[in-house]
Amino acid sequence: MSQHPFSVLPLRAELLDNLASLDYHLMTPIQHESLPVILDGKDLIAQGRTGSGKTAAFGLGVLQQLDPTRFHVQVLVLCPTRELADQVAQELRRLARQIPNVKTLTLCGGQPLGPQIGSLEHGAHIVVGTPGRLEEHLRKGTLKLDRLQVLVLDEADRMLEMGFQAAVDAIVDQTPAKRQSLLFSATYPREIEDIASRILTNPVRVEVASLHQSGSIRQHFHRVAEEERQAALTALLYHYRPVSAVVFCNTKQEVRDLESFLQQEGIAAVALHGDLDQRQRDQTLVRFSNQSASVLVATDVAARGLDIEGLDLVVNYRPAKESQVHVHRIGRTGRAGQSGVAVTLFSDREGHKLAGIEAQLDIIATEEPLPAARADGSYRPPMATLQLDIGKKQKIRPGDVLGALTGGEGLQGDEVGKIRVFDFCTYVAVSRPVAKEAVRKLSQGKIKGRSCRVRQLR
Repeated sequence: MSQHPFSVLPLRAELLDNLASLDYHLMTPIQHESLPVILDGKDLIAQGRTGSGKTAAFGLGVLQQLDPTRFHVQVLVLCPTRELADQVAQELRRLARQIPNVKTLTLCGGQPLGPQIGSLEHGAHIVVGTPGRLEEHLRKGTLKLDRLQVLVLDEADRMLEMGFQAAVDAIVDQTPAKRQSLLFSATYPREIEDIASRILTNPVRVEVASLHQSGSIRQHFHRVAEEERQAALTALLYHYRPVSAVVFCNTKQEVRDLESFLQQEGIAAVALHGDLDQRQRDQTLVRFSNQSASVLVATDVAARGLDIEGLDLVVNYRPAKESQVHVHRIGRTGRAGQSGVAVTLFSDREGHKLAGIEAQLDIIATEEPLPAARADGSYRPPMATLQLDIGKKQKIRPGDVLGALTGGEGLQGDEVGKIRVFDFCTYVAVSRPVAKEAVRKLSQGKIKGRSCRVRQLR
């Protein structure tokens, strides 16, 4: 990892103070290579895998140049998925929290247009969104990019894989010719080279490795019969007992089936796939990130863009259809200097897919027997999630909920986990043994003078 501190950069004092408060001291390689280029106002092509720290790289760069007193869209960030857009917006808000009055707005499909139009009318400095919804706002005239200063394409290769090239081109056509453009991509196929040549001007190109080193992920490969696959997964989960694990499937139906099976086996599993609405997605990701669900069963929409800290285990329920996708999947664990485990289940008919993985990663995929593990019923997540029916629209903040739980003869501070406040609801994680007491305290008390309904998510 790079040993260059952020303090060597000509960043505004508010950004440096905030980085210190977030315990961000040393730059990752992509930040060290990219930030001087961005701060110098040059166009950039940055190639780095998931987990390389690219969001903070372009985030700090654009925030350094931002003028909060000018209420128009100065920065536009294009992302391939709603999950990545939400994550990027959250990170930008964290990085900007000591700069007064910076407004970051997320515009994604799967959400009603009306509230987004209302938010745009109030003005925004930074817009983060998916190409389809951004193009829709441009067609309606509700989004104006005529004074845009910086355009960011995040996970550009993924956007092209998902068929967004026409939408990206239409969006770029609505931006000023004189602007800074930053393109981030995990891979650099010819299609990326083509789009880069159209939208970037004399770009500087940097390429760095991800934060996980080659030895930080222990890979295991287990041959299974098709009818034994579900039992094999259960054995693996009870063997490793991860606090947080992601199981990747190749189809949405398999995700649904596996979520149901694991829940019946007493394992706290949640599902993420393309058919969920925004409320369901939010709830799924909240429960997984706050450690009240142990297993996230997902399609490859979650292989990139989700930033889950401390992921102990990745399981490929089936080998990925492409070896490059396998790399992205296992890259969710073993990050930032931590060790991780990645397990791939394969049948006789799927054995040929291991050859591509071996070539891609320069490894030998050695078949191993499955570990023996007994499902003894004690594998439970450490936290439970409570849902409150009040949120941002009622001016609720995380501190208000924390105070309601810990005030008087309430919970201890270390018994309360992550608190996420949405427009009309709030999710709070509490230690599982005190969940009933937390429900009682919130139900009988008030938050900011308001009573609220509380329920524990199962």
